[in-house]
Amino acid sequence: MPTRLLLVDDHAVVRSGLRMLLENESDMEIIGEAGSAAEALQAVERLQPDIVLLDIGLPDISGIEVARQVKQRSPATAIVALTIHEDEEYFFKMLEAGAVGYVPKRAAPEELIQAIHAAASGEVYLYPSLAKLLVKDFLTSEGGARSARALDGLTDREQEVLALLAEGEGNPEIADRLGISPKTVSRHRENIMRKLNLHSRSELVKYAIRKGIIQA
Repeated sequence: MPTRLLLVDDHAVVRSGLRMLLENESDMEIIGEAGSAAEALQAVERLQPDIVLLDIGLPDISGIEVARQVKQRSPATAIVALTIHEDEEYFFKMLEAGAVGYVPKRAAPEELIQAIHAAASGEVYLYPSLAKLLVKDFLTSEGGARSARALDGLTDREQEVLALLAEGEGNPEIADRLGISPKTVSRHRENIMRKLNLHSRSELVKYAIRKGIIQA
């Protein structure tokens, strides 16, 4: 069954481009479009999409507030932010509002499709340059200091693997970066998740938010 998508952007030409891109994907179905926050929220209640592809810069209500209201009205709907904004303020606030994907409009089409697939699978997708903000904030913020006891249980190598995992790297890429085998990376990953009592990369992000590691 295809993933049902709602496109939300105040520029018709952007929505048209997204439709042309995503309609080529056999596992995706565009079930609606909206050019404003009001239209988007009405469409969410009526259509109950699997994923809302949401522009942050809407003319009537901030996309951040739209994300919050989408999660209130349709908790099962996943939100992928598609935006020109790549600064910490928007990034962290969208995560807190419930977004599970954050993709700049300058990203390659393949990265947007990857983000949609991740959201459809219940995972989190963060554009690499933005994922690094999360890792930096995790390790250096006041909240990160409060959670240092949890990280104290990780070895230096495990902390390196943790940082790369949060950046979106897979086991083969991490192995290449660190000069170790993929099996060793997999073992480090298992140890990290066990020590932090986490089970997926999406839980790592949610853990950071829940513990106050991410500051709005």
